[in-house]
Amino acid sequence: MLTSCMNRRAVTLVLLALAACLAFALSTFCGSTGCGGGDSDIVWQLRAPRTAAAFAVGGLLSLAGALMQVLLRNPLADPYVLGVSGGSAAGAMLGLVFFPALAWSLQAGALSGALLSMLLLMALAQKSLFTPLPASSAPAGVRLILTGVMIASAFGALLSLMLALAPDNTLRGMFFWLLGDLEGSRFYPLAWGVLILAVGWALLAAPQLNVLVHGDATAFLLGIRVGRLRLTTLLVASMATAAAVSVAGTIGFIGLVVPHAARLLLGNDQRLLLPACVLAGGIALVLADLLARTMAAPVQLPVGVITVLVGVPVFLFLLARSRT
Repeated sequence: MLTSCMNRRAVTLVLLALAACLAFALSTFCGSTGCGGGDSDIVWQLRAPRTAAAFAVGGLLSLAGALMQVLLRNPLADPYVLGVSGGSAAGAMLGLVFFPALAWSLQAGALSGALLSMLLLMALAQKSLFTPLPASSAPAGVRLILTGVMIASAFGALLSLMLALAPDNTLRGMFFWLLGDLEGSRFYPLAWGVLILAVGWALLAAPQLNVLVHGDATAFLLGIRVGRLRLTTLLVASMATAAAVSVAGTIGFIGLVVPHAARLLLGNDQRLLLPACVLAGGIALVLADLLARTMAAPVQLPVGVITVLVGVPVFLFLLARSRT
C-alpha cells in the first residue's frame, strides 16, 4: 500500500513536470507571429523571462491558495482572502505615485504593503493565531477571515482614492498592473527565490498539515504546536502572495481553481497536493499568458482577464462534479 502510494505520487509529479516543460516550450517559442524559432533576442530576452515569471507567479499563487484552504478550512479561501494582496497593491501604487523614476519602486512598495498588512493581521487577530485552540465556539479561521476582510476593505478604499487622484499619464499603467500584468518579468528571480523557499517549507510541513486539516483539537491532541504551525503557514502563504503580486499584480482564480482541481483529482494528502499545486499553477498561468499574448495580437491583454474568463467556467464545472 505504501509503495503503491509513493509510486502514484512520483508518477503524478513526473507527468506534471513534463507538462510544465511542454508549457515552457510553447510559451517561449510561440508568440503573436506564430510558433517557431523566431528572433533570438525576442525569444531569450522577452519571452523566456516572461515565461519564467509566469510559472513562478502561478506556482506561488496556487501554493498560497492551497495553504490558505488548509489554514482556514474554507473551500473559498484563496491567496487574497486575508488582505495581503490589498496591502501589496496599495503599496505598489504608492511606490508608483511617489517614486515614478525608480525602476523597482513598484516591487518595493508591493512588498512593503504586504508586510504592513501581515503585521496588522497578526496584531488584530493574535488570539486566533497564537492560541493553540480557539477560545470561543467560533473557529479560528472565521475570525481570521473577518479580520482579513476588514483589512482588505481598508486597503481597497485607499487604492480607489489613489486611482481617483492619479495623473492621467500613469493611470493606464496602474490599471493594467491591477488587472494582472507580466511586463515586470525582469524581477522574476524574486518570485523564484520565494517559491523555492516556500516549497521547501511546504514539503517539510506537509505531514503536520495533513493532521491540521482534521481540526485544531485533533492536531493539538497529537502533539502538534498548533499556534506555531498556524502562524508559520500564514506567513509562508502571505509572503508567497506578496512576491507574486509584486511581480505580476493581482491575478485571480489561479489560487482558487487550481487547488480545487488538484484536490478532486489527487485527494487531500498535502505531501502530493502541495507540490502538484505548484506545478499545475505554474502551467496554468504560463498557458494563460500565452493566450493573453496571442489572442488579440498584436495587442497584449492583461493576463488576469484571461484567468478570470477561463477560471469561472472551470470552477463552476468542478463545483458541479464535486460531491461535497
